Amino acid sequence: MTPDPWRRFCLAALLAIIVAGGSLYLFIVTVDPWDMLPLSPRLARIPITSNARYTMPALARDPRFDSVILGTSTSRLMQPAILDPALGAHFLNMAMNSASPWEQARELDVFLRHHPNPRIVMIGIDAAWCHLHPGSLTTPNRPWPEWMYGHPAWQGYLHMASLFALQEAANQFLWLAGLKAQRFGSDGYTSFVPPDSQYDPARVQVIFSHWGPPDNSPAPPGMADTPPASMELLVAMVGRMPASTIKILWFPPGSSSLHGVAGSVAAARLQACRAGIRQLAERTPQTLALDFNRDTSVTENRDNFWDPLHYRQPVAHRVMADIAAAMHGGPVDDPALDILHAR
Repeated sequence: MTPDPWRRFCLAALLAIIVAGGSLYLFIVTVDPWDMLPLSPRLARIPITSNARYTMPALARDPRFDSVILGTSTSRLMQPAILDPALGAHFLNMAMNSASPWEQARELDVFLRHHPNPRIVMIGIDAAWCHLHPGSLTTPNRPWPEWMYGHPAWQGYLHMASLFALQEAANQFLWLAGLKAQRFGSDGYTSFVPPDSQYDPARVQVIFSHWGPPDNSPAPPGMADTPPASMELLVAMVGRMPASTIKILWFPPGSSSLHGVAGSVAAARLQACRAGIRQLAERTPQTLALDFNRDTSVTENRDNFWDPLHYRQPVAHRVMADIAAAMHGGPVDDPALDILHAR
């Protein structure tokens, strides 16, 4: 008896789907776009995904690093190529756009898992730590691949059967084949601001004018003296580091337009954050606390910024030079910096 034609078609279609799907899955796990699978070939992969939450765990395993930079986008311009020789370290910049304190703590954990005795840990203290949002101490701010952070490596195979994994595997393959340029640095550093040659003061003024103002309402009594709840998480993070690790807690410069008027909620919030960092540094060995986020000629000049939060490359170079000078214990002749605590 001849098999039913419809049945033959369904079986053929099913077989085609299985073969195609299996081939695509085999392609994904072989290319291993995020370099996280235990059985994939040892290829010279690069960070390929724009959401750095997917690229940082693999970089954190790299033995060439002995130091790490954590923070949000306000720390992304800290350049390992400059800081390494200045501080005698090998930095990985794990700063990510909109990184919540919870995300930064998870990043530190994965770095410490592979580097239990880091030389230097730098943490940028900005609005993410000083101006808390609901859930910022317990959840991520952007899509988060939990399976990459502390789970058995084989679990990664369960997450490869997705269109996103296929897309990123294709991008990684194109780079491996020499058909795609590298966009993100292999030390975690990528300049996300335009070249300074494209700076347009008029355009920046428009951006400033559209930015929301700080909270200039009167601060409640005692607010300026009460460190934010995020300090508990930061204390726990610092407590997980060896006593020998040098900790640099620093406030990246932000436009003074965000600082608020004296006595306001915005000003009190920043003052309380400074107090919390100073207290933590004073009771923690090998800790340097630096504040660039004050009313100075740097923060009061809009020409130093692309927007109220993000400074330009010359400011980044100035900050890195000051951090290096402060680390070596020498005098720092820069009114843009207030050393809250010297190690």
